[in-house]
Amino acid sequence: MRLRALLDTDALGLRLLGGEDELDRTVRGVMTTDLRDPSRYLSGGELVLTGLAWRRDAADSEPFVRLLAQAGVAALAAGEAELGDVPDDLVAACARHRLPLFAVHESVAFATITEHVVRQVSGERAGDLAAVVDRHRRMMTSGPAGGGPDVVLDLLGSDLDLRAWVLSPTGRLIAGSKVGGPTRPPEACAKLAAEHLAAARTGRRGPHRLILGTTTYSVFPVRSSGRAPQASRDVRETVLSDWLLAVEADAGDWAEERLDLLHGVTQLIAVERDRRDAARTVRRRLAQEVLELVQTGAAPAEIAARLRVAAPVLLPGLGAAPHWQVVVARVEWEGSEIEAGPVAQSLLEEILVDPAATGPEPSDRIAVAHTGDEAIALVPLPAVSAEHDGSETGVLADALLASVRDPLSAGLDGDGRVTLGVSAAVHSAEGLRGALEEARHARRVAAARTGRVCAAGHQELASHVLLLPFVPDDVRRAFTARLLDPLRDYDRRHRAELIPTLEAFLESDGSWTRCASRLHLHVNTLRYRVGRIEQLTSRDLSRLEDKLDFFLALRMS
Repeated sequence: MRLRALLDTDALGLRLLGGEDELDRTVRGVMTTDLRDPSRYLSGGELVLTGLAWRRDAADSEPFVRLLAQAGVAALAAGEAELGDVPDDLVAACARHRLPLFAVHESVAFATITEHVVRQVSGERAGDLAAVVDRHRRMMTSGPAGGGPDVVLDLLGSDLDLRAWVLSPTGRLIAGSKVGGPTRPPEACAKLAAEHLAAARTGRRGPHRLILGTTTYSVFPVRSSGRAPQASRDVRETVLSDWLLAVEADAGDWAEERLDLLHGVTQLIAVERDRRDAARTVRRRLAQEVLELVQTGAAPAEIAARLRVAAPVLLPGLGAAPHWQVVVARVEWEGSEIEAGPVAQSLLEEILVDPAATGPEPSDRIAVAHTGDEAIALVPLPAVSAEHDGSETGVLADALLASVRDPLSAGLDGDGRVTLGVSAAVHSAEGLRGALEEARHARRVAAARTGRVCAAGHQELASHVLLLPFVPDDVRRAFTARLLDPLRDYDRRHRAELIPTLEAFLESDGSWTRCASRLHLHVNTLRYRVGRIEQLTSRDLSRLEDKLDFFLALRMS
């Protein structure tokens, strides 16, 4: 803003005492001081406000004004509340150094002037930055732009003092401002993503105001550049795949111009997201081709040839063909006809990236196809991992969802599920079909568990639990009802705790002593309860077959 604009604002109560020829100077900030030498805190372009507490006699004015002029300040405003009229020696010193001087009426607080200047300067900076953002967006639309979204996030930090980060839906850092502090909100990324997904599921439009600890964030969804905010029929189609822009500020107090600026930044980031998605086309196509060959029973030699093509793309510089793992994911929504395959594909590409990794590059080595509602990832492993047969290295089912479970659960919001299955590593094309089936079986095992976000690995397929997912629901219900309903009814009427007693007895391998100790019961009391269980069900818990039936019924209930 110009100094001249300050005089035109009556509410500021400013009166010009000198420097009329300098009123076109630009004000870039404001500072209040009563230090005798404030120069170390000045960077140039400020309007300096002072109550004159630094002045003891007329000789003090000259050195004070000289320091301000050397620092390049725009003007000086002296308050009249303490001394009345501004001293003539200060007026003369300002005239000698060509420094504009204002008198501030005693009825006007310095805070009023500071707030006005900051608001005006911030608005002008936002306009300047908006032009930069628009220019950068046009560059990114027409061709590659150096720096990507990081450049604009740095501009937000340097010009508007806004710290901002781009996060994936699982809370992984994609880009962030390096100006003004750490590269990400400390320990907050996953929480921000979870809170944002929960807010998005309510249908509220962004930005979403979130408070973590004592810090307020405003989170803006980053939608595909070709899709308007209302274009999606159902928020569930995109909630698990959209990026988000988190800004450390409360956007509720912002002017419309600044909100428009931030929406412009999200559009720019969306262009970059679309560009990176387009770059994944080759890897997705490779995965799709391999998947089709495997599912149609193609000759191993043909599959091996396609794998040799994929290896250099996914692991550049690798000498020999790597080992491979297969990961299968499925996203399901209750009572919905949403096509979940593309969402599962995008989500699996994100989940397979190390949560500690930043930027887009780690996901450039993962090939994911989708068929129906199922996404299938072909994960290459360096040859060194093959020595362990995938048991200690590579993709581990338990670790996959550890850091993303909370954000995903918030996005699923009680009516969706994400289930994953992981195969063992295979070293040849002949093993790929088996790995695919193994991963699919593991996913079914995960689907049989409770919880919104579940995964299972190949290690679990040697257990009896492998059989349970394939039992039809009506058979499950009939089997468990026949065995357990009589016990549940009895417990409801008599509070006898027969079901907990049965579980403890089986987990104690039928040992009366261990089971009684576990339940803190006398052995005779335990024998009475077990006898009641056998009487109500017409079963004999000393027989292996009956023990096994009860065990499976409890697992399926």
